[in-house]
Amino acid sequence: MLLRGLRWGLAGALVAWTLIRLLGLDRVWPVVPLFAFTPWVAVLALLAAVVGAVLRWRLFALVCAGCALVLAVAIAPRVVPNRAPDDARGVRLRVLAANTGGVFTSAPELVAALRRWRVDVASLVELPPDSVAAFDTNGIGDLLPYRVLRPRPGFSGTGLYSRIPLREAPAPGDTRFAVSAASLAPRGAAPFELYSVHVPAPTSPGATADSRHDMRALPGTGEGGLRILAGDFNATLDHSELRRLLDRGYRDAAEQAGSGLRMTWPSDKSPVPPLIAIDHVLADSRVRVASARRVEIPGSDHYGVLAELVLPDTDRGGG
Repeated sequence: MLLRGLRWGLAGALVAWTLIRLLGLDRVWPVVPLFAFTPWVAVLALLAAVVGAVLRWRLFALVCAGCALVLAVAIAPRVVPNRAPDDARGVRLRVLAANTGGVFTSAPELVAALRRWRVDVASLVELPPDSVAAFDTNGIGDLLPYRVLRPRPGFSGTGLYSRIPLREAPAPGDTRFAVSAASLAPRGAAPFELYSVHVPAPTSPGATADSRHDMRALPGTGEGGLRILAGDFNATLDHSELRRLLDRGYRDAAEQAGSGLRMTWPSDKSPVPPLIAIDHVLADSRVRVASARRVEIPGSDHYGVLAELVLPDTDRGGG
């Protein structure tokens, strides 16, 4: 009797999870943080279906298999590449989204990595003033001489470092964490705006409300020219708020590259393996993605996302 209750309790939880994911009802704490683990729940549903089939719990196996199928269909686009071809017309741009962890002692290693990766623009979050000073000391200005920075003590600062000239652009001003914004006009490419984004983690009811507010404060692409958002969103593609933002004109670079299930937190510095993908480069839907990969960020508990984008050229423009 106990086993039967546990079995159907699991089946009921899987059905509820699947319906919430399908209908985008993950709006309250603690549901929001839990939904970061949806890919693992899909695996659990599949394993439960197999166990049910082996033990001839036919209805249980059918229910679990149905949940596994629905979740797999939702997740599948993350592993199906939709990359730009090698000869795609446009201007290539390498964008790094990196949560630095606020660790200024790793500045020499991070600057060396930026050089090795040939980054054009870096969006760095958890950027305190000490880190800015450490990056300067270690020569980031020689590599990426242009910047728009909003450093803050602790973990709420953000900044943009660029090889390409940029100028500060308006950014949402009522967010919990700073948002850095800049306008860029690479030679031969349509101009665009780039935002360095850090959305609060939904670790409490209040933080969940802040996360929802800050995500909705970010601009869509239809409200002007081309835009790219990069940073730590503390949300996965299974969160309805991030999908709502994508619906406003963006594509997730890792998903377009077929690497959307490469988890970015925690990094291998933690005893726990990477479990969730919360760091993103969101590119305007008019921008093609040539590649996107996970990279190690020295000193951070996050992996970064390094994306190579193909910007429309000036002949086609960004409108």
